[in-house]
Amino acid sequence: MSADNPTCPAAASPEGKPAATPVLVVGEALIDIVRTRAGEVVEHVGGSPANVAVGLARLGHDATLATHLARDRHGEMITTHLREQGVHLVGEPSAPSTPTAAATLDDQGGATYDFDLTWDVPSGVDVADFGHLHIGSIGAILQPGAAAVLALAERARRTGTVSYDPNARPTLMGEPAEVRAQVEQLVGLADVVKASDEDLEWLYAGAPVEEVLQLWGRLGPSLLVVTRGGEGALVSVPGGDEHAEVPAPAVEVVDTVGAGDSFMAGLLSALLDADLLGAVDGVEVDSRGARERLRRARSAGLRPAVDRALACAAITVSRAGANPPRREELADAVDRSAARR
Repeated sequence: MSADNPTCPAAASPEGKPAATPVLVVGEALIDIVRTRAGEVVEHVGGSPANVAVGLARLGHDATLATHLARDRHGEMITTHLREQGVHLVGEPSAPSTPTAAATLDDQGGATYDFDLTWDVPSGVDVADFGHLHIGSIGAILQPGAAAVLALAERARRTGTVSYDPNARPTLMGEPAEVRAQVEQLVGLADVVKASDEDLEWLYAGAPVEEVLQLWGRLGPSLLVVTRGGEGALVSVPGGDEHAEVPAPAVEVVDTVGAGDSFMAGLLSALLDADLLGAVDGVEVDSRGARERLRRARSAGLRPAVDRALACAAITVSRAGANPPRREELADAVDRSAARR
């Protein structure tokens, strides 16, 4: 990795040993109550941060989730699922009831949600124990927990790296003008920000994506990625004022549930493997080294990380529900893609 143009060699393939950096994900876990196009009602464990934690664990990373659950049937369902997937949990159940989201699928497999939840950060969370913090979605905006998430992000920047996914939920977050300042404050604390084009349209109605990326780039992150569904992703490296479009793999879509979360997990996985996010040396977290390497990286060198993210999302949309790939599945997909080229 040269000083002038750092690349991302470990991100090109998911083969090999995953980075040992422990990752803390903070945010909601809930039960998706999905009404399919055929009228069937099915319950799945969901919530954007929980999905990201599962995606990271399936890719071989040490992932811990701090979330807000109750001691009820749905809470037990979530706890069992996360532990089976290798995700560690911190904090004791303290919610009045476990959050739910009623999801309705349209004819194209897209999902709309109606939420029933409260949110707070469990006690006893110490970000200094982790090399990287990921935050986002409802948990980063909904009070009273959002204030605690902000405080965690501020502390995490001193000991590790931070990523953020706004993952806007208009039915819970209120009017865009009311939350835009919160979102921009969190963008400014993050090293990596991933948002969808729908997020940006909701937050900055009518503003060109490139203008939003310029604004966010001035706030502090080193890497900005905007997902565009089947059209792939737009990558922005603020330090070099670079933008690059990356196409998505062709895939037959079953539904889009969890696609953005799978993308996020794949992106973080590749950046962790490439030592571009908070690294751990024994018990000492060297955030400055990883942060500086990421800040010096250019879009071409980061392309393999985005490719891994898109591959993860493609596998997820090819099957029902928020079902991100395991590392071996991703390796097989990369091999098949290389064989077709």
